[in-house]
Amino acid sequence: MAGVFITCAITGSGDTTSKSALVPITPQQIADAAIDAADAGAAIVHIHVRDPETGDPARDVELYAEVVERIRASSTDVVLNLTSGMGGDLTLGSAEQPLPPADEGTDMAGATERLAHVRELMPEITTLDCGTMNFGEGDYIMVNSPSVLDEMARQVQKLGVRPEIEIFDTGHLWLAKRLVDQGLIDDPVMVQLCMGIPWGAPDDLNTFMAMVNNLPDDWIFSAFSLGRSQLPYVGLAAIAGGNVRVGLEDNIYLSRGQLATNADLVARAVTILEAMNYEVLSPEAVRDKLHLTKH
Repeated sequence: MAGVFITCAITGSGDTTSKSALVPITPQQIADAAIDAADAGAAIVHIHVRDPETGDPARDVELYAEVVERIRASSTDVVLNLTSGMGGDLTLGSAEQPLPPADEGTDMAGATERLAHVRELMPEITTLDCGTMNFGEGDYIMVNSPSVLDEMARQVQKLGVRPEIEIFDTGHLWLAKRLVDQGLIDDPVMVQLCMGIPWGAPDDLNTFMAMVNNLPDDWIFSAFSLGRSQLPYVGLAAIAGGNVRVGLEDNIYLSRGQLATNADLVARAVTILEAMNYEVLSPEAVRDKLHLTKH
């Protein structure tokens, strides 16, 4: 069987810290969790940072720097994937008076500012959230306009960092193909199919396979879903010809009522894949597959 790599999304930016004390918050906790996930079998760790005092999502370069420095200083090898999704957050004022936007929950930054930590720390991979969509409940909108994505892709390409294009719905796939057609994304093209996130593509089998079947044959993809669907998607993504993502960003449980660590979820993914006779790829194998440059 073909080799499959595991990405572990360590902490995310959602309100999970109030639901599980195992979700890492401080740079040291995030770095330690990433190292543990890598030791458990993750080839890639996907990193967000949080305010160490409040646990709220953050995008301070200094916080990313501490996480990255701790991981690089460890004896554990792992591919670093830093989000660049932060800075595209818009919360409207209300249903009746959308403007001006609410101060709380709104953080809009330009392409260059959103990539400040990538430029400073030079990870092997950074994410591009390929589209704008309603996200969760209330008045929050994830904002990624075509012009911002064009500029972010252009800057990432110039840096020599591999973009991981985050696809939340079918229109995002259309936009990703446009970026590639414009020459802003180099081969091999890498995408993440993000399933079951309100209000994007639902995680039913028909929708998932429609997304997979519309990917160009030479693109490399991973896929995941949220909550209880995360671990079933390990097997499903592999069978569909892709790679897998697990982690506390998307799911905080190992089983019903049992809170997980990131390492727990990675270890379970390894068990599932090996039981299905898939080889779990190492960080070095992933660097070769994705043509990554380790800094």
